[in-house]
Amino acid sequence: MNERAKHILNTAGKVLGGFAVVAALGFVEHSSDNVPVRDVQVTMDEGEGLHFIDGIALREQIIQSAGPVIGTPMYKVDETGIEEQLRAIPCLAEADVYHTMDGVLHVKARQREPIVRVVNADGTGFYIDREGWTMPLNDNYTARVLVVTGQLFEPFAKTAPVDVATSTDSIVLNTHSRAIYVMASTLIADPLWNALFEQAVMEADGDIDLIPRVGGQLVRIGDGEKLKQRLAKLKDFYAQGIPQTDWRRYSAIDLRFDDQVVCTKRTQN
Repeated sequence: MNERAKHILNTAGKVLGGFAVVAALGFVEHSSDNVPVRDVQVTMDEGEGLHFIDGIALREQIIQSAGPVIGTPMYKVDETGIEEQLRAIPCLAEADVYHTMDGVLHVKARQREPIVRVVNADGTGFYIDREGWTMPLNDNYTARVLVVTGQLFEPFAKTAPVDVATSTDSIVLNTHSRAIYVMASTLIADPLWNALFEQAVMEADGDIDLIPRVGGQLVRIGDGEKLKQRLAKLKDFYAQGIPQTDWRRYSAIDLRFDDQVVCTKRTQN
């Protein structure tokens, strides 16, 4: 057999081998699609101490809302539809659904992680998560996060999640929610401030007073535009200006002035 014939046969063998592999993969995929669902396994990224929804509740919701999943051939299961249903749950940030050849329908989900709770003047409220999305309050669980109260009338208590961090929608731009999100993000980024401040009060003009866990004084930061610089000034003041035992002497610490910290002493009764 000459070299040309050997080359032709070798090439033909490779092509036929490739077709065989493709056919085998197609057969395996077809076979796996016909396997009935024997189980639904949920992997939940709950974040640190979050309990808005757990894997067990999510599994039951899938089984009940997606029809008779168990026993249904995989090709009849609307995985995309299940994903859309799960992503519509306000406390979930992500949801992915896929199946494996052993008949298991896998669900991977991640809860939203709230960093601040907004309480409106009328008592309604909502959370804003770490990524800047709003989420409703939960009847069964309350996250231990910074609470912002005051003259607030934010319209997101009963809406689907809204991106207050980057949205250019006029509804978002005409609220205080973006400023609240930026403030909360700045506070949780520093372990000291995250541990120290548990509440903030926002006035109608947008000025913010922080309330520390100890000391009981108001820390006035203005509208939050220069928050990092003002908090750096506060840290220096705490370190050099007053010992911790003297914090209670002041009813207010005002950081709104560029070159100074203005303290108001408590009145003696």
